[in-house]
Amino acid sequence: MEEEIRDKVVLVGLNSPVLKREENADEETMEELSALVETAGGETVGIVLQNRASPDPRTFIGEGKVAEVQLYCENVGATMVIFDNDLSPSQMRVLTELLGVQVLDRCGLILDIFAQRAKTKEGRLQVELAQYQYLLPRLTGMWTHLERQAGTSGKGPIGSKGPGETQLETDRRHIHRKIDKLRADLEDVRRVRGTQRQQRQKNEIPVVAIVGYTNAGKSTLLNHLTGAGIPANDRLFDTLDTTSRLLKVSDTLSVVISDTVGFIRKLPHQLVEAFKATLEELEYADLLLHVIDVSNPEWQQQSQVVEELIEALGASDLPRIDVFNKCDCLPVGEIMPHGEDICALSARTGAGVDKLLEMIDARLDKGVRRVTVHLPYDKGGLLDMLYREAKVEQVAYGETIDIRAVCGPRTLGQVQPYLGEDE
Repeated sequence: MEEEIRDKVVLVGLNSPVLKREENADEETMEELSALVETAGGETVGIVLQNRASPDPRTFIGEGKVAEVQLYCENVGATMVIFDNDLSPSQMRVLTELLGVQVLDRCGLILDIFAQRAKTKEGRLQVELAQYQYLLPRLTGMWTHLERQAGTSGKGPIGSKGPGETQLETDRRHIHRKIDKLRADLEDVRRVRGTQRQQRQKNEIPVVAIVGYTNAGKSTLLNHLTGAGIPANDRLFDTLDTTSRLLKVSDTLSVVISDTVGFIRKLPHQLVEAFKATLEELEYADLLLHVIDVSNPEWQQQSQVVEELIEALGASDLPRIDVFNKCDCLPVGEIMPHGEDICALSARTGAGVDKLLEMIDARLDKGVRRVTVHLPYDKGGLLDMLYREAKVEQVAYGETIDIRAVCGPRTLGQVQPYLGEDE
């Protein structure tokens, strides 16, 4: 089914020596912005990259450039202009007036995508929180009619004369209330998740988290590993909510594997805050799989962005495997990075996935072994201990109690004298 195009968009970016590197626009970031527009259901109909000594405080790109962009929009029939840089609320207001079409910045666009994509309760709460935080400073610009004062002229009905409050203040208070409520709801959701996590820790199931730049192939990898039906589309930000699945890595090891939201350059800071909860799973992971799209010429910078975010989340000392994905799309003759913590594979074709499973097994091997224990009847108490501490698969009563079980190192130590010959 052909998706209907929501908006025709002209992208505008400013490159200036006074802006920080991550605030500047260049060809790569504009291309990424164009991919984001496509993800949001829009179509990019033009790109304008402006070089200026410094941003114009009123119109950001300068009056002359604004007139040029306005003409451009009329010619191509654009319904929206999106800036790759962050705009101040007043700049957004001025630009919307001058250009005569809706103006968004990168942050507003990402929020729109997040709002479309969030499925679980937590994802929706996070997006809503981020949207309100984004909206708050922009209120004045959006509603000029809100500045009207109630009951100060003396002409209002009797009883309406009072301290009066602008509609704007009411709205502001309303939004602050919403933000507080959303924060409380998020806390509740996190508490529930915390309980589920304790449950998992009690079962001692290791957690493997898949992280990576947006569109690096994380969902495709999870699908391939677990057969999970997560839509894997060639779209940025397709997974917003953490999806967890149980994966049997080997005979003696099962793990919970979870997919996380894609990381991206210039992720607006209020989003990083709102999405800490989606990513807080990382702190509890036993192993990270950092998926890198090695077919992308920018992969080094992309993996750097991921590194920085992992560090910001306090997960940088976790064991991890770097998974170089899409190696089937590499130009002939290009050398793949390699090392003991590196696995090259193609999540789409499945080549190299077995090697990854072996590596996960080796990294999470806690000395668990499948053994046969021959217990004398007077040591029957040890059978209770095995039921509690190990995974008992089979029990047969003969001359001795013969038990087939998967045991960790501590349990193995306790039943050492009774282990069968085959171990």
